[in-house]
Amino acid sequence: MKPEPEAGQIALKEERHQYILELLGSEGRVLAADLSSRYRVSEDTIRRDLRELASSGKIQRVHGGALPRRAEAVPFESRQQIDMESKIGIARAAADMIRDGQVVLIDGGTTNLRIASYLSRERSATIVTNSPPLALALADHPKLSVLMLGGTFLKEERVTTGIETIRRVESIRADLCFVGMCSLHPEVGITVGNQEEAYVKQAMIGASREVVGPISLGKMGTSLPYLVGPASRLTRLITDASDEDVLNPYRSQGIEVTST
Repeated sequence: MKPEPEAGQIALKEERHQYILELLGSEGRVLAADLSSRYRVSEDTIRRDLRELASSGKIQRVHGGALPRRAEAVPFESRQQIDMESKIGIARAAADMIRDGQVVLIDGGTTNLRIASYLSRERSATIVTNSPPLALALADHPKLSVLMLGGTFLKEERVTTGIETIRRVESIRADLCFVGMCSLHPEVGITVGNQEEAYVKQAMIGASREVVGPISLGKMGTSLPYLVGPASRLTRLITDASDEDVLNPYRSQGIEVTST
């Protein structure tokens, strides 16, 4: 990150935009009044900067300031076709983490679904999931036990949620959990677009000794309306991101990072 500029130093619009994005990345939100005072430009200028950044999809404009760009809500079937190569590498690395005898919670999501394709046919473990597509994908695995969590089925997300799901999760002590990652920001935290999903993810994290977030670069630095918890609830990230500026804010929170 560039060093903090001295007050009044940013005259060029491009420089202001870059510093706004960097400040947003480090603090998780920016306020127009604070930016105006910090950089000694008018609030009208800052509001214009924020409008332009929002129009280009780089931030999420809110009253009085801005938040990290908002992740797009994409149907499950469409998501399966996005970042396919990245998801394959991430899923392979995730599957390699599973050991014989473990109890493993695997949340829903298209990246997590791909884990089924790369689990060794010799692996003997118990997979607990709220994802019917994943349970079906593991149906022919010779040595895995599969526990399907009941609850209310969310058609768009292809997962079960609700109090029945949460109570079942809370009765488990898992060795490992793969959380379905919709959106992640080092300051804002882990967020999702559905409140019921957020509750289930919170329960899964609380029930697990090790918590892994398999996530592609496009979802990092974004936010959605419902908070699951701080990024530091993760013990490891598995990602196709390789830029140290992107990864170091997570490492600084004690999160191990595996780049595929």
